[in-house]
Amino acid sequence: MVPRGVAARWRRAATAPGKGQGSLGGREEAAAGRESHAACLSPAGQPLGILDGIPIAVKDNFNTAGIETTCASNMLKGYISPYNATVVQKLLDQGAVLLGKTNLDEFAMGSGSTDGVFGPVRNPWSYSKQYKEKSVPKSHSEDKESNWVITGGSSGGSAAAVSSFTCFAALGSDTGGSTRNPAAHCGVVGLKPTYGLISRHGLIPLVNSMDVPGILTRCVDDAAVLLGSLAGHDPKDSTTIQDDFKPFELPNLTDVSKLSIGIPKEYHAPGLSSEILALWSKAADLFRKAGAKVVEVSLPHTRYSIVCYHVLCTAEVASNMARFDGLEYGHRSDMKDSTESMYAATRREGFNDVVRGRILSGNYFLLKQNYEKYFVKAQKVRRLIANDFVKVFRSGVDILLTPTTLSDAAPYTEFIQEDNRTRSAQDDILTQAANMAGLPAINVPTALSERGLPVGLQFIGRSFQEKQLLTVAKWFEKQVQFPMIQLEEVKKHDSDVFHHQKSASLS
Repeated sequence: MVPRGVAARWRRAATAPGKGQGSLGGREEAAAGRESHAACLSPAGQPLGILDGIPIAVKDNFNTAGIETTCASNMLKGYISPYNATVVQKLLDQGAVLLGKTNLDEFAMGSGSTDGVFGPVRNPWSYSKQYKEKSVPKSHSEDKESNWVITGGSSGGSAAAVSSFTCFAALGSDTGGSTRNPAAHCGVVGLKPTYGLISRHGLIPLVNSMDVPGILTRCVDDAAVLLGSLAGHDPKDSTTIQDDFKPFELPNLTDVSKLSIGIPKEYHAPGLSSEILALWSKAADLFRKAGAKVVEVSLPHTRYSIVCYHVLCTAEVASNMARFDGLEYGHRSDMKDSTESMYAATRREGFNDVVRGRILSGNYFLLKQNYEKYFVKAQKVRRLIANDFVKVFRSGVDILLTPTTLSDAAPYTEFIQEDNRTRSAQDDILTQAANMAGLPAINVPTALSERGLPVGLQFIGRSFQEKQLLTVAKWFEKQVQFPMIQLEEVKKHDSDVFHHQKSASLS
């Protein structure tokens, strides 16, 4: 069973501070809020579901009937889907309130949410008291407005919406870390479920064999609630599991002595900041002191994973982007010299440099003379990477603990100094292996960096063992007591709600 009284809880959270504030789940507010639950009844007088009245945002690469779906690209400017993605429809069927669509990198190709046609997404922590107190302008003449940091990508808009209290949960997509990466930079929980657990129908594809709808919330319990509403077989998506999925309520884990936590030595990657390395070590010590078995493990083929990911990703991108030809839907160029010239002009005008570059790379890898050398070899390496995880879990390890990102969020002006491909290779290095293996993984906000910005750690679990993964993540969340973002403008508006220092995610 999942927690009841969800709608009442978020209404009360807007007016009363307290333990677990801002969370979707929890029983302590259920009874007191039943009188307002009537506002979320269907016309027949029955509750629509567990998400009645809950404000939720959706990344703009999920189809939404009657609402523009653009993928932050000129190619789909003005495109309105005739149907809802399965996950969107499930949210609406459960009574969720769709607040809007969120920004992203164009067609979800990026790790900063800076390359879409709507402009970059600003990290709410850029305007937090914690960051402002520790950020020092390089010069007295420097404009403070230029000192903001990125959200990470490509689901940066969804992460920013949850982090800034605009909504209680948001959907992202995760191909190589696009949910966990921005979750780490924005101080929220980011869950990438097992491949096939949640339907991809209606998610405009990037890499079909790795894409997974992601869940962004402010606490682990909320992620479990959303997962329970979204998971399960979908006849419209042949890659989903055949068995029915039973929603679960996370237990309060008190004894971790039977757990075995694996620390993959390959995740001590080049470029990993000393801050995150120290935090990773402290987290391992936290489990060890609580009685868990903490062991170093090896995933030897991880060193090849980012190169393997690049080949497979661009190859599938080239295939998926072929549908945008200016004929059926989306942008069409005015070029009328020939059909071929219209195709070329449409794609040149509709796609940005990042998308065109990945299409070119993917087509190169798929050329007849290169297919065996690159694509087939990458598929074989992918199998070796997946087998590494299988061997580690068969050895008795329950959960893997790793960093999520190499560092905290970079300032925008610094981030754009490097090209998209370089940045993606750096920022996805700790996350994309879980996608290639199809495993569930979650980012848990852990601490603030010396600059006052969020840093998260990643937990990777066994296939379809989300309950165990989330239970361990919930235990860890309670131990670290991640601080709440202190937004000055919000505090002025309602200082009573946001006065305390504890995270809204903890319960």
